[in-house]
Parts: sequence; C-alpha cells; structure tokens
Amino acid sequence: MTALLVVLVILLFSVSLWQLNKLFILSKQGLKSDEHPGIATDKDNKYNGYLMIAFAIFIYALVIFTFYRWGITLLPEAASEHGVEIDNLFLASWIVIFTVGILMQGLLHYFAFKYRGEEGKKALFYFDNSRLEFIWTIIPVIVLSGLIIYGLFTWVDVMNVSRDDDPMVVELYAYQFGWRARYAGEDNELGKANVRLIEGVNQLGVDTSDPYSKDDFITDVLYLPVNKKVLIKMRSQDVLHSAYMPHFRAQMNVVPGMVTQFAFTPTITTQEMRESDRMIKKVDNINRIRENKSLDLMALGNEGLDSYEFDYLILCNKICGNNHYNMQMKIVVVEEDEFNDWTAEQTRLEESLNI
Repeated sequence: MTALLVVLVILLFSVSLWQLNKLFILSKQGLKSDEHPGIATDKDNKYNGYLMIAFAIFIYALVIFTFYRWGITLLPEAASEHGVEIDNLFLASWIVIFTVGILMQGLLHYFAFKYRGEEGKKALFYFDNSRLEFIWTIIPVIVLSGLIIYGLFTWVDVMNVSRDDDPMVVELYAYQFGWRARYAGEDNELGKANVRLIEGVNQLGVDTSDPYSKDDFITDVLYLPVNKKVLIKMRSQDVLHSAYMPHFRAQMNVVPGMVTQFAFTPTITTQEMRESDRMIKKVDNINRIRENKSLDLMALGNEGLDSYEFDYLILCNKICGNNHYNMQMKIVVVEEDEFNDWTAEQTRLEESLNI
C-alpha cells in the first residue's frame, strides 16, 4: 500500500510539472493560436461557452433530481417544541444559500458564455470601483449579520430553562459504547454521583449516602411524557461523547468530569410519528431495501434482515472508539398516563442498591 501511494505521489508530481511547463509556454507574449496547439481559438471558446451553459443546466437538473429522488430520507417534522424554531432557522439559511447559489451559478456560466474570448476583442475591466466594492461587501455583511442575530436569539430561546417550567429531571449517562438513563423519582431531584464511586452493581457511581438518590431509578430506554418539558443532565464515564437526538433537533456534548444539560419538550408521541404519512412512506421504503438485501443474504446462506420499525433514538455524534457506530438508545414518547404507569413499575435504587 505504501509503495502504491509513493507511485501515485510521483505520478501526480510529474503531471503538475508538465502542466506548469504548458502554462509557462502559454504565458509568453505575442504567441499566436496557430503557433501552439494549446492556445484556444474562437471555435474552441465558443464550444467551451456552450459547454458552460450545458453544465449550468446539468447542475440545476441534478439538484432537482436529488430532492425528488432522496427527499424522503430527510428528517420529518420536528418532534419537540423548540424544534420548530430550529427548523425555521435552517429554512431561512437554506433560502439565502439556495437563492445566492442559483443566481451566482447562473450568472457565472452565462457570463462565461457571453464574454468568451474572441480574436481582436478586448475585455472591459475596472482597475478600481469603490461603489461596486461597497455593494458586494455591505450586502453579505447585512445578510450574514441578520442570520447570526436570528441564530443567537433562537439559541437563547432554546437554552433558556425557566424555573416556572418545572421540568422533569433525567440524567443521561454515556460510556463506551452505550447510554443509560437515571430518573430523579418522585422528588424530581437527582442524587449525587461520581465515576469514582462505580463499584459492583453501582455502575453509574451514584452516591448512596445522598437521600435524594433513594427514589432514583435507572433504565436502558429513555421514556418521556409528551408535552412535558424534560431537563436532561449529561455525564460521561470515559471519553467525549455527544448526545444527538435528531428528531427532537437536540444535541449536546457529554464531557468527562463535568455535567452538561439540554432541555426540550416532546410534542409527538412515538406512535403518532409512526402513523404519520411521511414516516409510513419512509419505513416502507427502508423495508423494501432491507427485503432486497435479505434475499441476497439468504442466497449466500445467511440470515435475512428483520423488518424496520421507527423509533426515536439517541445517537453518539462524536467518534468515541471502534464501536461508536453502534452507540444508541431508544427514546419512547408516550402519553402522561402511560408514562406514570411505566414509572410505577421501575425498581428504585434504595431497593436495587440496598440504600
């Protein structure tokens, strides 16, 4: 492999020297098109001008086809209260980006065609134009400043957790390579914890001497009640992780040695999301792909793939080790009555740890 890379580097370096030599030849003053085959003629310029127009049409067609063909893979509507604000921020950014991109690509290719080189025709240019420089400087400044200010206000709204909200407190504990959730119990107050206290069945390092820890309970699935704000406090046992919940438009780094937090309000239950038209189409598309893959696997004597069913997930969005891709935990959003029934069934730490 090393020998192949060395050969490729030598080859690319040789091509670069060859191209530089051609540039030096073409840069000579007074060289005519009939004196060197590398100098473009009017016919070449016209041909390349039409190619530029064709390439612009190809770019526009490719963008349209991409959205048509793979638009179904985009995230569905936000399943959290603040997610709507995040989506609106993204929408505003994309409108600016696509508007500028479409206009600039069109103008770039059109001008390359219209002002292509012709024998005896000299290009018009300005050595200095303060008005133009002011215009193309002030417009991006205004647009980008507007987006930044809009983003800052959105960020403040998302991250501001008021005491009046009375959020349900849950701890999200990250380790290589999995997640666990610790609920604060009836007092809605998490007991203290420290990774140095991890021993035996106390895998989260909960301080058993803290009375607030008695009614805490630990699960491998994150259950949340719909339309109830939840404040998630995050700890890491080992390395830097990142709790990414794409359907809730939520993400926060989980840093060893400190507690980070993120609050959001789920607005769509798991079952409601499964029954939405967009999700039904998406799941059907995934299962068609899995079915075709299963046929290929079974033809080779292997087991097929199970059918896919939608679930909210917490993913790790930091490359935290060789099994990073598999670090995920299911989130189940249910009605409040169902959540209360599930909570009542959980074993408290005072029982499991004999506090």
